[in-house]
Amino acid sequence: MIKAAILGYGTVGSGVFNVIKSNSRLVNERAGQEIEIKYVLDLRDFPGDPVEKVLTHDFEDIIGDPEVKIVIEVMGGINPAFDFTKRCLEEGMNVCTSNKELVAEHGLELMKTARENDVNYFFEASCGGGIPIIRALNDCLTADDIDEITGILNGTTNFILTEMAEKGTGFGKVLKQAQANGFAERDPSADIDAFDPARKLAILASIVFGSSVDYRDIYTEGIRHITAEDIKYASTLGYAVKLLAEAKRTEDGVRAYVAPFLVDPSHPLYPINGVMNAVYVHGNMLGDAVFTGAGAGSLPTASAVVADVIGAARHDGKRAYCGWKHDEKLALASNDSVKRKYLVRILTEDEGNANRVFSPEGFLDTISIGELEDEIAFITPELSEEEFNTKAKAFGKVISRIRFY
Repeated sequence: MIKAAILGYGTVGSGVFNVIKSNSRLVNERAGQEIEIKYVLDLRDFPGDPVEKVLTHDFEDIIGDPEVKIVIEVMGGINPAFDFTKRCLEEGMNVCTSNKELVAEHGLELMKTARENDVNYFFEASCGGGIPIIRALNDCLTADDIDEITGILNGTTNFILTEMAEKGTGFGKVLKQAQANGFAERDPSADIDAFDPARKLAILASIVFGSSVDYRDIYTEGIRHITAEDIKYASTLGYAVKLLAEAKRTEDGVRAYVAPFLVDPSHPLYPINGVMNAVYVHGNMLGDAVFTGAGAGSLPTASAVVADVIGAARHDGKRAYCGWKHDEKLALASNDSVKRKYLVRILTEDEGNANRVFSPEGFLDTISIGELEDEIAFITPELSEEEFNTKAKAFGKVISRIRFY
């Protein structure tokens, strides 16, 4: 028997408790031994809940118990999760977490602490909820040299963009709907400003490319500015607007960004709608692979956490492989020279100026939508980020622009 403790009894923590209890036979069989939840830490009381029998309000009960070999950190945030996690690792306890913010901020330090104490730090549920992407990268794709990883890594923004496309509803109204449905927080900035997928991309890129990627170095652009009109133009062209997070090896180094893109129907991420997440991986031997599943929610996330708990039980007393192994930080290459086309919206009266600035050697093909009488859109020739920004500044009256993927 191996004994475990859960830190936090919120949405994910209660899900973990239920998965281990409900699927105990399968969990124990696959772990190779019985897993018993000895403690659940939370500041609150839960009258009538089965968790009452193992509930504690004092972290010292856990850290001072030598029987506890696995700690499941599902508190969220940095404090006190960081201090609790580090102390557990220093005491020789394996730690499993769903805390993407903590992993993105302190993952390298915590993995180093785990190595020094001959234990493991598992974080499958920190990226893509229930999608087993980290385990795939660390265990299943180790024979491949991965040169690109691209994902829809935030269910809230994917839900918003899907609803806008299917119902023609404006951003603000759909955001309120997402909040009412529990898909978005009261303060949705981590999702709609893309900080959440940037953190997840940093974790995945650190595993794929070995060295640590700082999420603050990733170009990050959210969907707050996307309008119903942008979606209409995209639909007219047969494209979908998706918030993509990509890290890719190039001749100049690894480039990374998170931004809304126009995605072609032939791309495997095009049909990923609603709150679903997906991760596209390209390896030099495998070629293309896509991992799809629920990106959030109590039970999908808990499923990924419990899979890590099983992994920790299997690896009790020995280290598991993790591709994120170097102590140095990875310096990301600039995106300025990346060339792509752009969909640009302008006032109809500025079409002549747009031709002069964006296509001096010929006329731009324009797109119009009947109800938008005062404006048109056009697709630029392939331009680097730097070239486009220079031209847009010279033009001066761009309503909006979205990159083609």
